[in-house]
Amino acid sequence: MSFTRRQVLAGLAGLGVVGVGAAAGARYWLGKPLFADTHDYELIAAPLDVELVPGHLTPAWGYGGQAPGLELRSRQGDWLRVRFINHLPEPSTIHWHGIRVPLEMDGVPYVSQLPVLPGEYFDYRFRTEDAGTFWYHPHTTSAEQLGRGLVGPLIVEEAGGSAFLHERTLSLKSWHVDEQGAFTDFSVPREAAREGTRGRLTTLNGARLPVLELPAGQVVRLRVLNLDNTVTYRLNLPEADVRIYALDANPIAPRPLGKEYWLGPGMRIDLALRVPEAGRELSLRNGPLRLATVRSVPSGLAAGDWPAPLPRNPIAEPDLESAETLSFNFEWAGALSSTAEGSAFKFWQINGQAWDINDKTCADRPIASLRKGRSYIFELRNMAQYQHPIHLHGMSFKVLGSNRRKIVPYFTDTFLLGKNETARVALVADNPGVWMFHCHVIDHMETGLMAAIEVV
Repeated sequence: MSFTRRQVLAGLAGLGVVGVGAAAGARYWLGKPLFADTHDYELIAAPLDVELVPGHLTPAWGYGGQAPGLELRSRQGDWLRVRFINHLPEPSTIHWHGIRVPLEMDGVPYVSQLPVLPGEYFDYRFRTEDAGTFWYHPHTTSAEQLGRGLVGPLIVEEAGGSAFLHERTLSLKSWHVDEQGAFTDFSVPREAAREGTRGRLTTLNGARLPVLELPAGQVVRLRVLNLDNTVTYRLNLPEADVRIYALDANPIAPRPLGKEYWLGPGMRIDLALRVPEAGRELSLRNGPLRLATVRSVPSGLAAGDWPAPLPRNPIAEPDLESAETLSFNFEWAGALSSTAEGSAFKFWQINGQAWDINDKTCADRPIASLRKGRSYIFELRNMAQYQHPIHLHGMSFKVLGSNRRKIVPYFTDTFLLGKNETARVALVADNPGVWMFHCHVIDHMETGLMAAIEVV
């Protein structure tokens, strides 16, 4: 039996979203609840003050009492059950970025679920089929909610474990704050029509220019996440012995990091760093700018070997010979805005269609309809001078090639489409539902660069 999106939403009204009730006294951090038969984690979204600028407090919003939010962990093949409790002054949801979930767990309001109102909770339940580095964030008033700090890492450990003995999670985020720590505009129209609105203060794990102490002689897995609204980081570690092991949660044949790697908003990279002898320091950089200092400290352990490649995730291989090709043009639309109540700026469009962030019916008009089980090739054309990290919900795709750079094919959920670049990606449409397809520069998304793709 199949259901329409509206039928699903009608059922959700009485299924997952309920009053907080007995959970009203839940602690303001992430923890194992008393009733583990219903959920594994309680994750509370609530206002909190953070000191981003020394001597000044910023009125952030966080998950589990911190911003960026606390790290969630699961094991590949297990069920992850998170009770999301909303103590914010406005509705919210959680989208699990990069995780292949059933539609009703995808966290997009009026597409996969109803918004979770203040004082309510929603139980997210899904199996973590793929291992790797993922993250979570709202899909409601995204520029502000992500901008205030509602982002957090989700780590899915390999079912059989990995050969890495040491690892660190590194969450990158820039903040739209002034010299006193007060928030500035999360989205400025003239910037949204260009590269996106940048924050002025960059942090790693919520701290500016932290020192990371790592064990000398050991090979450490660095899970680096770009949780930013806008910024593409040009990651580099000068004079370091470092290799790439996974891109956006998907393992690759390990290779040197090279001069730098461009990590767009929403993207992740798993690096293996051979920590130098004790006392040495390395600089983790964004281009020429330092993000953190890596300090080698005595470990008392024998030097570690490079771990074996990570096991491949169970993603279906597309059949390129039978695949149908669909073209998607990402282009500038001009300022198609009005002053009427509820109107929105529309600077961007996909195939001539600009998404209206205030129109709850946009997903009723998908830009493409895919048949379940069939293979497709997407031709992605960037018709503009600005980069677009293109993200697809619900499925992973394989990057095949580009007209601007050499590509070693790999699976991902987010691809950084460079200016005037055309890339080809392929997928098996194996997850039925209506899925968002958008740029992860948040104010590009909110000014038109989003569409719905249905799998039936």
